[in-house]
Parts: sequence; structure tokens; C-alpha cells
Amino acid sequence: MGCEPEVSDKGPALTPEQVSVGFFNAIYNDKDIKKAQEYVNEPMKEVIAHYHIASAVQRHMLNLSMTDVKLEIAEIDIDFFRKFTDDVTVIVKMHGLKGGSRWIDDRTIRLQKNGGRWEIVEILPEKGNLN
Repeated sequence: MGCEPEVSDKGPALTPEQVSVGFFNAIYNDKDIKKAQEYVNEPMKEVIAHYHIASAVQRHMLNLSMTDVKLEIAEIDIDFFRKFTDDVTVIVKMHGLKGGSRWIDDRTIRLQKNGGRWEIVEILPEKGNLN
């Protein structure tokens, strides 16, 4: 019983992986910013609300417009000891179409535990070439 996820009035607490995939799925596949807001902290909720539609969130917050997106967790920086941490980063790998061509991209997000519930608090800048 000690390994059971915490249960709140909204059901069992989600893992950082479930929160991460849920957020990107809401933006890219469901195109539902209200649903996406369920996975983020208050400041990010306000930013998402400012954009009004999922395609604007894709363009301006994530710098990546894609369709037909499949999601997977590429990496997470916690393991067995996740019960003892309240700040993690997760890399989500996205496979889909960008401008009609096959595209694979990663996005790194930071989550924090807030009252037993994981929330996305930051979308980290992508490490790219500075040419």
C-alpha cells in the first residue's frame, strides 16, 4: 500500500511522465488549451490563456508547429527516489509532421510538485546551434 499514488479529489496523482505527455497531447493532438492548463502552474496557465488557441501555443510557447504527433518520454532525471524530490526535468520526444514532412523533435520541461501534484513550471529553451 505504501507505493500507491496519492489520491486527491481529482483521482490518483499523475506521474511527471503522465503530466508531460498529457500536456503535449492536449496542445498537439486534442488542440485544447483548457485541458493543457490542467497540467501547468498558475503563471503558465495565464500565458497559455493569452494565446487563446493551441496552434498559437505551438508557435509561440513551444516554437514548433506540428501535426499527427506521437509522443514518448525520451528522458527523465529522476528514478527510484522520486518520492524524495519535488523538482524534475523531462524530455518529451515528438514524432509528427512539420510543414508536411516527417519531423522528430524534443522538448525539455521542468516540473515541480505542488501539494502532492506534479505541475509543469517551465519549458526550457532548446539547445541549438548559435550560427
